[in-house]
Amino acid sequence: MMIDTHCHISKEDYENPEEIIKHMEDNIMIVSTASPQDIKEVINLCETHHNIYGTIGIHPEFADTYTDDDLKNIEKYLTHPKIVGVGEIGLDYHYTKENKEKQKELFIKQIKLANIYKKTIVIHSRDAIEDTYNIIKEYKNKETKCNMHCYSGSLEMAKRFMELDVTFGIGGVLTFKNEKKLKEIVTALDIHNFVLETDSPYLTPEPLRGHQNEPENIKYVAAKISQLKSIDYAKTLEITTQTACQQFDLRL
Repeated sequence: MMIDTHCHISKEDYENPEEIIKHMEDNIMIVSTASPQDIKEVINLCETHHNIYGTIGIHPEFADTYTDDDLKNIEKYLTHPKIVGVGEIGLDYHYTKENKEKQKELFIKQIKLANIYKKTIVIHSRDAIEDTYNIIKEYKNKETKCNMHCYSGSLEMAKRFMELDVTFGIGGVLTFKNEKKLKEIVTALDIHNFVLETDSPYLTPEPLRGHQNEPENIKYVAAKISQLKSIDYAKTLEITTQTACQQFDLRL
């Protein structure tokens, strides 16, 4: 079994979402929201497909536009049996740093919700790794699980996050020919620190770059991890599946 711990599946992303889902019928997908408007669709996917779970949260790009009602709507669904995390949430200074304080405020509010409802936090961090670390360290409860989605920091920073019991989502970037930093991290750290993800429909792995990504392509990520770690492919799937189940409290 494979578990794609982070993907986006919507009618906006795919012409035929049901066909994409069918490709993973013997596997598990955790579908993540980004905007407040995604939540209803993710809940519907969870309720109509046995192999789909969800995380709900507000991406930092909406820090200037979200409302208190949006946060209340998230909280309303955190008791749903198939909502397994709060995410993707975090900080993104790539396009603008002018609203850093608003991003931090939104991030902290959602971490506090995760603490209350004992949900895993799924972190988006882009060009903001130090602030991300500091906020997690200060506001995440010790019992609250945390996953860094599409981790792009250094090996040294990864080791600091591990001290906070953070795991790392490894996706298609690992397969890119010129990618060095993530390969170094995967090679250096124990495989039990990783879960598989695609971030579909984005970040399509080799050998399919240039095409739209989908959860089924997680097999290429698993194969690359196997190669780098010199671990049997089936064993890689077994370990990453176990870690994902522990990380998101999945009882399959």
